Amino acid sequence: MIVMNARRSMVINDVRRPGRSMVGMAVLAAVLMFAVSCNPRLSNGLRKKDRDKDVAIMTTRGTIVIRLSDSTPLHRDNFLLLVRKGYYDSLLFHRVIRNFMIQSGDPASRSGQPGKPLSQGGKDGPGYTIPAEFRETLYHHRGALGAAREGDDVNPTRASSGSQFYIVQGKRFTDAGLDSVVTYRLKGRKIPADQREVYKTMGGAPHLDQHYTVFGEVIRGMDVVDSIAAVPTTGPPLDRPTVEVRVLKMKLIRRIK
Repeated sequence: MIVMNARRSMVINDVRRPGRSMVGMAVLAAVLMFAVSCNPRLSNGLRKKDRDKDVAIMTTRGTIVIRLSDSTPLHRDNFLLLVRKGYYDSLLFHRVIRNFMIQSGDPASRSGQPGKPLSQGGKDGPGYTIPAEFRETLYHHRGALGAAREGDDVNPTRASSGSQFYIVQGKRFTDAGLDSVVTYRLKGRKIPADQREVYKTMGGAPHLDQHYTVFGEVIRGMDVVDSIAAVPTTGPPLDRPTVEVRVLKMKLIRRIK
């Protein structure tokens, strides 16, 4: 009863002094509106400032920092949302091919289960796919971030997995090697001159261009990618590491200059 009376007294006092209460509420509302306007929530659940963040992939081998491309907004926003939700935390790099790429993002890999076949083409995931976002300026140079997917036979639109991704380690190519890729893998599609030069000097995986969506790149930590790519594996067809390499955690970080 004493508590009820005290509460009633407080209410009465607020009613008797409306100016003070209304001013306080107005100030609070203004602060909240300012905070929201500075960092509004977008329709997909992200904050506007999230799109200006880099992503740190903390692994058992070290940290890789990636920057997502604004030219592939569907892939960018999906990846950011999954990172915010902690979707990738504790997942394995379940497919590794030296001089090609390292792959993660299969939710079935969280429990480990040595010897269990895991998805090669990005079949396992959150239950949806992302429409392809091929861009001529985004290609599979060393350090490129790409989206895994199922094969053309069951996925003719080349839609990406909802969560599985790979990072290109790649290898260097000669002009003759690139010509062969153009003829037999790209079916005659030419590789632009500036990209050919990158494939010859830095390396990459040109046979994937315009077949798989590239949506970002490594800006720090390629030595970690090389370390993961060097672990022993079962070899084809699964290429599963025999030594576990995990994503400990992913998080959004302030963009590195």
